[in-house]
Amino acid sequence: MCGIHAVISTTVIPSVSPELKSLLSNRGPDHLGQAYREIAFEDAHSVIRINFTSTVLALRGDHIARQPLESSNSGSVLCWNGEAWRIDGQSISSKNDGELILARLDAPDASSAETRESHILDLLRSIDGPFAFLFYDAQIKRLYFGRDRLGRRSLLLHQSEDGNSISFSSIADVPATGWKEVEANGIYSLNLDMRLATPHGSKLDTRATRHDWVPSGGDHMVSSIGDFNMTLPSSDHKLDYNSPSVEMLRHWLSESIKLRVLDIPEPPNSISDTDIRVAILFSGGLDCTVIARLAHDFVPTNQGIDLINVAFENPRQARNDKISPHVDAADVYEACPDRMTGRKAFAELKSACPGRYWRFIAVNVPFEEAMSHKPRIVSLLHPHNTEMDLSIALALYFAARGIGNSHIHKCEWEPAPATVTSPARVLLSGLGADELFGGYARHEQAFKNGGYPRLVDELKLDISRIGQRNLGRDDRIMAHWGKEVRFPYLDEELVRFAISSSVWEKCDFQNQFHPAVIDPAKRVLRLLADKLGLPVIAREKKRAIQFGSRTAKIESPTGRRRGTATITST
Repeated sequence: MCGIHAVISTTVIPSVSPELKSLLSNRGPDHLGQAYREIAFEDAHSVIRINFTSTVLALRGDHIARQPLESSNSGSVLCWNGEAWRIDGQSISSKNDGELILARLDAPDASSAETRESHILDLLRSIDGPFAFLFYDAQIKRLYFGRDRLGRRSLLLHQSEDGNSISFSSIADVPATGWKEVEANGIYSLNLDMRLATPHGSKLDTRATRHDWVPSGGDHMVSSIGDFNMTLPSSDHKLDYNSPSVEMLRHWLSESIKLRVLDIPEPPNSISDTDIRVAILFSGGLDCTVIARLAHDFVPTNQGIDLINVAFENPRQARNDKISPHVDAADVYEACPDRMTGRKAFAELKSACPGRYWRFIAVNVPFEEAMSHKPRIVSLLHPHNTEMDLSIALALYFAARGIGNSHIHKCEWEPAPATVTSPARVLLSGLGADELFGGYARHEQAFKNGGYPRLVDELKLDISRIGQRNLGRDDRIMAHWGKEVRFPYLDEELVRFAISSSVWEKCDFQNQFHPAVIDPAKRVLRLLADKLGLPVIAREKKRAIQFGSRTAKIESPTGRRRGTATITST
């Protein structure tokens, strides 16, 4: 994970504020660098100034790639926040991706600006992986910027009221006002060799040109990754253990996880007794537990894996617990749904993979501590600002911090566990499985309302809008702790497999009953979990993070405040 920032202005650019520099350094604690460029207009009476700032969290290659990356040949500049797992379908997992991308972008002089731009766009379109970037091409004096087609990294934009400057940043400056999220629907460019004529004179032309990720896509193209399979079944199909999609899912998910857990450098200044480089955001649900189980197959045997599980003191829920005879009111955290499922999944992983060092980190967050961090979280959220955003962000923020009670040998609650901080800089998230394989309640409802045609439309819609949703928000929250979150289910190859598969190969609402009592929602993933030795988790019900960790409407005495309501003052 890195922090990137740039200001383009026709006036003198002030220094990056100490607050913003600190926020960027939190994202990339290994290095902070800056680069400066000036572009003279043809009349030579004015210039455009560009100031680039980058911070680096070094997770690729055998050295710290000091950003901004600058070409000694052309003077071009690249600010790169991401992980290019493949370029043109070829894996580059062991190399520093940012340096490789700049070298390929910085090709010899082209015969025309159009040829040069075509080369740049073709390369950027060929990258698989999560990223946000700023690339100033000195050859044609254009700035290219954007986020990957699934929007997995944050990039914000801010235009000055006078029209003389435009700013880009991974994170909003303080106070956080006026920033907008760059959409993940294409690659954008600014022609810095142009000025905009206005009644008050020439100004910086901040009108961006959007270039599609896929120059020509059909009606069934989703997220600029591939065509969604709209085929409807001609007869009754049943999804079972021997269905081809189960082993195909295992293959593609394994390939995705392998890319994301191998060749991770040892965290600097770690005081942990065990070598731990990967942690799972671990609710104990189906999606994250399958990731943990498959990560075990690829993480070196001499390394441990942290399972980070968060639970909150929600005053409203705590009051309800005290009047529930079946709940031990002495521990509001152990009563959280995600804590209970987390401990069950921990026990199942220990049984399935007895040779692995698993560490369950129980993150317990008192209400007062959560509220003390609220102003910072609200600032990191910007421009998102709803109560639901806050509920989800609270859970992700404290999970990424990774401070909690350590449980290694016993799966159940212990009276005086040691407090630890996870040294892992890479976090794995199970996000995306519900969209790909039909895990939401609305998918089952769509089938009830309109059968397979309605279900297919609902699944296609869900996948097509992944890039428009909240991954940039989540990136801003978790990267604050110098951690990088990786999404195995959102690997492009895995997504292509899922969207090209027939709907009945993913979920099975037509056959509600299964002999092994496997729910129809995400049945392909549940069958895989059962085959991987996770029978309890294969049958676990879905639960949203804000309800499982009890952050939902944590400040509301009644719980009646709408999730879409604007966050109350801090």
